[in-house]
Amino acid sequence: MNVPSNNVAVKANMIRVRNPPAFKELVAPHRYKSYWGGRGGSKSWAFARILVSIATQRKLRILCTRELQSSIKESVHRLLSDQIELLGLSHLYTIQRDSITSNIGSEFLFKGLRFNIQEIKSLEGVNICWVEEAQSVSEDSWTILIPTIRKEGSEIWLSWNTGEEKDPTYKRFVENLPKPGEEEFDDYISKKVSWRDNPYFPITLERERKYLERVDPDAYLHVWEGFPLKMSEAVIFRNKYIIEEFETPWDAQLLYGADWGFSQDPTVLIRSYVRQLDFGGDTLENHLYIDYEAYGVGVELDEIPALFDLVPGSRDHTIKADNSRPDTISYIHRKGFAIVGGLKWPSGPGKKGSIVEGIEYLRKFTKIHIHQRCKHMAQEAQLYCFKTDKNGEVLNIIIDKHNHCWDSIRYAHDTKIKGGTDWTTFLGED
Repeated sequence: MNVPSNNVAVKANMIRVRNPPAFKELVAPHRYKSYWGGRGGSKSWAFARILVSIATQRKLRILCTRELQSSIKESVHRLLSDQIELLGLSHLYTIQRDSITSNIGSEFLFKGLRFNIQEIKSLEGVNICWVEEAQSVSEDSWTILIPTIRKEGSEIWLSWNTGEEKDPTYKRFVENLPKPGEEEFDDYISKKVSWRDNPYFPITLERERKYLERVDPDAYLHVWEGFPLKMSEAVIFRNKYIIEEFETPWDAQLLYGADWGFSQDPTVLIRSYVRQLDFGGDTLENHLYIDYEAYGVGVELDEIPALFDLVPGSRDHTIKADNSRPDTISYIHRKGFAIVGGLKWPSGPGKKGSIVEGIEYLRKFTKIHIHQRCKHMAQEAQLYCFKTDKNGEVLNIIIDKHNHCWDSIRYAHDTKIKGGTDWTTFLGED
């Protein structure tokens, strides 16, 4: 195909940065450049390094977007800023709160799609549109965004981890790609990458990868190898949760829950809160929000305080933790955390037990909102399941996997699960 002379691509030897070999096609001219697959493939990292490099060589207007962006903190602004510093390009850039500009006039803009689509439609002269976490983009957003990026030679870059097989992005950019011989075929780069393509793959992620490969090989194929997930009827919180970005209200009654890692299992701290939403009249809905997580596999005892410090306010509020490790609770308490054992109770005649009652309690929420930064919480929401028989029928048996984050939430909400939910008291109202 003929490539317009003003295409934004540059030759590889003009980019004086080291990137994994899997991303060398990013500098070639194509309308769509889609890099997808499993966790740890350095997709966002490589995109950022290449973009900040070429923006010093050619004047570009680069739109950085995602489906939801409630604040600049949720954009790739920080990632780009970090890469500018790491590459020693700070003297060539001006970094402001909502924008980044280079010395030759290139500019990076940051906007969410869902609630800013009309504003994005009015943008002119976008050379490159980088869609981060593209698996979350709706079909409506794609329908509007694609014709909006209309400058001659403009490109749309996608970085994303594989979600569900029914996701619009998977269908559009994997299943329904043009075939060889079709006119549009040369306009696409669609490349599946994984942790194997990342020469800088960190030991922290390697622990998580090996853990999931050991405990659940099927889930491992989805999370780390990038195979699409088929949402099963057996998923405990199917159709109950949404992964999105949101701002935590200043008056939220924050609840903290922790689960301990035994041997090579994860140690987890989750922050959540409940809001009662009034939709007018007599319609009140109770929603659970999960806004921060800390998660680590193979975390040593003396490393737990630093892990917990990743969650804002963890030293200022009571943490309810798995009570099976009183020695660990005592140690963490001595390190400055207000931590106590959460309530657990067994099942028996006439008793469902804390796990079943906890699940029933959580399913009573109209919706469970999981912030996009809570990657492991979102992963468990997809994978926490009931057992099925050989015919695929769902059994009332909970599989003891992918529940470390959910257990943490149960501990945080223990008294409401044990005693029944009095929403007025729970929300801190008179």
